[in-house]
Amino acid sequence: MDFLLRAGKEFGFDFEAHASAYPVHRYTDAEKKRIESYWQKRGGNVKWHSMEKTDDYIKNEANPCLLCQKLRKRMLKKGLAESVLDWEGLVIIICHTLWDIASYSVEHMLTDIFPDPDGGLGPDKSKRFIQTAQRFYPVLKMKEGYMVFRPMIKYNNTDIQKTIAHRGIPTLSIPCKFKAFSPKRIMEEYYEKTGLRFEYGRIFDFAKKSLNLPDISAYTSIKKEKYLLEVF
Repeated sequence: MDFLLRAGKEFGFDFEAHASAYPVHRYTDAEKKRIESYWQKRGGNVKWHSMEKTDDYIKNEANPCLLCQKLRKRMLKKGLAESVLDWEGLVIIICHTLWDIASYSVEHMLTDIFPDPDGGLGPDKSKRFIQTAQRFYPVLKMKEGYMVFRPMIKYNNTDIQKTIAHRGIPTLSIPCKFKAFSPKRIMEEYYEKTGLRFEYGRIFDFAKKSLNLPDISAYTSIKKEKYLLEVF
């Protein structure tokens, strides 16, 4: 939002910030008010979306992160269907980072490449790769005319944290109780403790050559109904 507010003034565009307030324990009224007040002072607004579920809905799941992700996708698809009139003028901006795609590379090697082939990959693992592989591309120009843009894909988390600290940007102070179930969160802690930094070009080349990253056209040709609900 910091970058977009500054870029919007320079290039003359507006944007809307939408946040799914889930899991519920992270998004107290006080937290939301604190974050809202900061952005309102800078001329930006955050629209909070309720998933209409409590944390009990995911707490007993083997992997609550997957169900949380499904809830968010449904919210996004529903919200876009109800509010977007001009799909050709829409740009969906996503906050994936360089550490995210580094983690996806490790995850794919450990779950889809190195395991005993006699065990089989299974449809869930293949589906997971299809979902994560498209996140290696900074920009997708979809067939209906809308775009998916990941402006932070070339930034290490340490770069982002420095910017947040320098600009005094507030973030959620309540950690997610379920973050230990997310592979990329576990990997991020490792990168941080070992002081690792990455280069987008090298990770992308590796994923393209060694992980058989699908060509960008495999995603840009998907109809929005399927992409937003099953792939995004």
